[in-house]
Amino acid sequence: LGKQDYKKTRPMLRATRLKAEAKKTALGLKEVALVLAAILVFLLAFYAFFYLNVSNEVDLDLDPDEN
Repeated sequence: LGKQDYKKTRPMLRATRLKAEAKKTALGLKEVALVLAAILVFLLAFYAFFYLNVSNEVDLDLDPDEN
């Protein structure tokens, strides 16, 4: 039967395990971009809501006969 060429030492195994755990727990660029995009969409919707409400109130206050 085949034999292993070499056996990994304990420090190598530990380093490999730590590297895998760090990769698993690290925030990726995709996640950060998605969170920023969600915040931006929320702020734009908030701004648009108040912008439309204020512009509608101004239009209602004007008399059409003034022009």
